Amino acid sequence: MMSELEKLYTRIIQRATINLRELEFDVKPYVWGLVSPSQMEKFYAFYGITTDHPINFHFKHSGLAGSYFLGQCQVINSLLYKSDVRGDELKQKGDVLKFDKFEIEVSKDEEIYIEDSALIKTMVHNYSHDPESLEQFFIKNTVSTHYANIHGAPCDGCFLEPFATVDLTTLHDCVVGAFSYIQAGEINHLNIEPGTIWVRSQGNFDFSYRYPQDRLMKYVCFTAGSQPQGVFLDFMEERKDEFQRIFDTMNLESPLSVPDSSSLDRYAVIDLKTQIGDNVLVAQRAFLKNSRLGKGANAQENCFVINSRLEGNNITAHGAKIIETDLERDVFVGFNSFLHGKPDSRLTIGNGCIIMPHTIIDIREPLLIPDNHLVWGLITDQKDLESNSLSIADVESIENGLKKGNMTFEGSGKSLVTAFRERIHHILEANGAFFDGKNNKGHAQKNQDISFNTIQPYPKGSLKGLYPTITIQP
Repeated sequence: MMSELEKLYTRIIQRATINLRELEFDVKPYVWGLVSPSQMEKFYAFYGITTDHPINFHFKHSGLAGSYFLGQCQVINSLLYKSDVRGDELKQKGDVLKFDKFEIEVSKDEEIYIEDSALIKTMVHNYSHDPESLEQFFIKNTVSTHYANIHGAPCDGCFLEPFATVDLTTLHDCVVGAFSYIQAGEINHLNIEPGTIWVRSQGNFDFSYRYPQDRLMKYVCFTAGSQPQGVFLDFMEERKDEFQRIFDTMNLESPLSVPDSSSLDRYAVIDLKTQIGDNVLVAQRAFLKNSRLGKGANAQENCFVINSRLEGNNITAHGAKIIETDLERDVFVGFNSFLHGKPDSRLTIGNGCIIMPHTIIDIREPLLIPDNHLVWGLITDQKDLESNSLSIADVESIENGLKKGNMTFEGSGKSLVTAFRERIHHILEANGAFFDGKNNKGHAQKNQDISFNTIQPYPKGSLKGLYPTITIQP
């Protein structure tokens, strides 16, 4: 007989599949065996409380195993497994969003709303953009899988494969393939192939790149009826035990002291050889080993920084991995990027570089990326770098488009660079990189005194693994 947990999972899968019927896509063969009921039953959920984040949680008929919540959120008829739901940039009543010619006032405090969805090891961040849903950042009838990112991207009726990222995009009835990154405003009824990198601002620019499928499969491969495989999954699996310790212990002392202006999350893994500078943010599930993070740098959720140096004001976006690499100042490393040098073949990235989301740099000989370059795609040597990079000055000079290797660009290069620079400035500002001791507080300063609390599922019976209806308010 099916447990209530299994019945709920079946219902969620059915709803997502119904939404995807025009694409003739059946979700069940891909996800039914990804997480066993015993895994959903064994972990507690936890939530953070601070004076800087509005608290209003409501959990109803849901499984929340190992998941983390910050900022107000509703989860209804959903299953979340080791997911992070971060609402630290929720809009408040009276805020004004500028969109095209309009200035739109937020009528009530924004909330994250997750309904009839299953999120497996997924990062959710609310930094939303959609002028049609300012008060509710929603995820409905959606299934996402290992290490996907849903960032400011309302989703209705979608399926996200492993390491997929949807960013500042509203999605309706879409499939997003493994290791694809989509930032395109709004999309409907699309089946996006694995390894697609698409950054679009309608009327301004359109950047697209497609990974060679035979080479991408080395890093991530996901087929119906099988667990995801590849270098990325092996990398995460090899470090799983180091995270297990911090979740098994309720009261865990920080392994090192950090400056008063910086924040090291209780649920990050860090060793004594790591150095943390001023105004640094280290988020939950980040992993730092034998590394230095200079002033204003950050390591966001599911980021790994190993045997590396970040000089300062560096952004390591959700899921990025930096190994045996030296980053000079003001380097942006995009979502889920994989920068993999070797002890005797280090990777060096110059000042002001922009590493596009979902970039793979996996080298066996030393490689230097000069200052102020835009980099994308799959790079294993100097020849690949020449095919998959441009100086930012050259990008800005593009007026009518460019094709280079597997990358196609249309529109204004200057608009692309301006958009990235504005985004980078926002991230640094929001994370508190510009804090001067009094002004410009951000996450690095506001997250220092989070109180963590746990909630537990039913331990036995037909409801085993589900949580009772819980409301947590001020």
